[in-house]
Amino acid sequence: RLAADGQFLTDLINKYLGIPLSNITDTLPSAILIAFFTFSCFAQNWKADHVFLIGLDGWGAYSVEKAEMPNVKTLMDAGCYTLKKRSVLPSSSAVNWASMFMGAGPELHGYTEWGSKTPELPSRVVNEHHIFPTIFSELRKAVPDAEIGVLYEWDGIKYLVDTLALNYHVQAPDYNLYPAALCEMACKYITEKKPVLTAICFDNPDHVGHVDGHDTPAYYAKLKELDGYVGRIVDAIKEAGIYDNSIIIVTADHGGINKGHGGKTMQEMETPFIIAGKNVKKGGIFDESMMQFDCASTVAFIFGLKQPQVWIGRPMIQLFK
Repeated sequence: RLAADGQFLTDLINKYLGIPLSNITDTLPSAILIAFFTFSCFAQNWKADHVFLIGLDGWGAYSVEKAEMPNVKTLMDAGCYTLKKRSVLPSSSAVNWASMFMGAGPELHGYTEWGSKTPELPSRVVNEHHIFPTIFSELRKAVPDAEIGVLYEWDGIKYLVDTLALNYHVQAPDYNLYPAALCEMACKYITEKKPVLTAICFDNPDHVGHVDGHDTPAYYAKLKELDGYVGRIVDAIKEAGIYDNSIIIVTADHGGINKGHGGKTMQEMETPFIIAGKNVKKGGIFDESMMQFDCASTVAFIFGLKQPQVWIGRPMIQLFK
């Protein structure tokens, strides 16, 4: 009906968006107008039009107070944070990245190990791409035209994000040879595409934690370096002209102790969750409990999505205006 009645569509857009489109309906295909109107209606219910999730693999919350991370701490001051977000068990990579993106624990999504590429347990539910529902696939389903991207250093990430739901996914080259590559790739993507949802997943400080140890000078040196990349990504968001309509999240999959992780100590399980940006309160530290799978639910809340019944995450709604 909309495609057949251009005037009806024009009146509808004028009424709800306040944009006078009557002069361009003769030149723009009605399908484009429909897509624009649909996207805009969804966006009216959003807390922000852009979300950037920056993940630092192996970043234990124990380190935050001692770490020289001025860019991250600026975000902490500008928004809300907890240093008590807990990983699922085991406190390892794939199982926790999966939980972060899938809104549920390993008992439901089925990824149970450090390097899971496919579920060791049958996923309780799978979507049309034959993978447990992710925040990326849920946003894609709701807003088919949204620009969604995931950039990463560890190749294990690509098995956990539903790549068929993404416009763009790419692995950075070896960070031992090109340490700034992921940051540079992310900045280019942000300024060129102005994505709606982006995850940028660094493989450090986890690597340094395994080689030199957690809570060591080398570990804190790597955090300082990573903080510089966070600052450059924030600058790219500003350069893209979308900073005032964005929410930035900085978090981690797990922490560590000595030269490992996977166990049940708080050094391994507790990670930071920092959120700042449009419609986020300047509330400082929050005391409500948070689990890894609450990350996906919180992003879903930002975009006004109804989360799948199989998700068990709880959105941190108290953090928003």
